[in-house]
Order: sequence, then structure tokens, then C-alpha cells
Amino acid sequence: MGNEKKSTSRKSDKWLNQSPRIKDIGDKIEKTTGVKRVYVAQGIIGLTALYMIFGYFAELLCNAVGFVYPAYASIKALESPNKEDDTKWLTYWVVFALFSVVEFFSDVIFSWFPLYWLVKVVFLVWCFLPFQNNGSTYVYTRIIRPFFLKNRPTLDSALSSAAGKAKGLANEVYDAVKHD
Repeated sequence: MGNEKKSTSRKSDKWLNQSPRIKDIGDKIEKTTGVKRVYVAQGIIGLTALYMIFGYFAELLCNAVGFVYPAYASIKALESPNKEDDTKWLTYWVVFALFSVVEFFSDVIFSWFPLYWLVKVVFLVWCFLPFQNNGSTYVYTRIIRPFFLKNRPTLDSALSSAAGKAKGLANEVYDAVKHD
């Protein structure tokens, strides 16, 4: 157990020193407080977890985490010449959309559980973590893609029918407004 803790601490310390910006912030925190950056990061994570369980604006924070950074990273990906990052973020948004639809129907039940917002924020962070097989890749390849490939003709037909009905309704509304 002791070796696992040291290994995790070393990995965390290595990650906290990867980015020059994070390293500079960590250096300032260590210099000011005398506390190692790993412990500060663990404390921030712990306090955030407690807030996600008991905090009043946990839902807002959770949704901001799941939307703000991914939206920013998606814009950066669209502006880069690399198409691999576009695919990564499109996959995230497909999983996010599916999760949002499922959540709409289950929100009344799940929002009463004390750990709901914590679990949701952990899930969303897992979905956009910067490694190859993150949560969005896992959910997409194991659940969404197989379902889509199996049901594509049915889905295409249903969407085409719905689009035709929506266009007909829009035309009727336009004609009714135009004649009044």
C-alpha cells in the first residue's frame, strides 16, 4: 500500500510539473505556503469533491466543468489544422448529448442522491481527459457506435420523416402568418 501511494504521488507530481503554467503556479504555492504542490492539488480536489456533494451551486459548477473547457478546447481544435483533435471533441459532444438526453429523463430521480453531482462531474472530466482511451472514446466505441451502426437505416428513416413533417408544419405556419 505504501509503494502504491508513493507511486501515485510521483505520478501526480510529474503531471503537475508537465505544463509550464501549472509548474509556475505550483512553484509559487510551494514557495508561499511551504506545502508541496501535490498536497495542495489533493486538497483542492478533496474540497471540490465535498462541495460537489454539499454545495449549493454544485449543479452549476458541474455543468460549467462539462461545458466551458470542452467548448474552449473544441474551438481550439476547429482552428487547428489537425483533424484528430476535431474527432476527439466531436466524440465528446456526442457522448455529452446522449448523457444530457438520458439525464433529462432521470434527473428527478438522480438529483436527490447526495453524490449525483460529484459522480456526474467525475464522469464528464473522465470523458475529456487528455489521453487516448478517455471516457468519451470508451462510451462511443462500446455503446453509441454499435447501436448506431445496427440501427442506422431506421434512424435515418425516422429523422427524414421528422424533418419532412417539421418542414410541412413550418410551411403551414408561414402560410397562415403570410395571409393574416
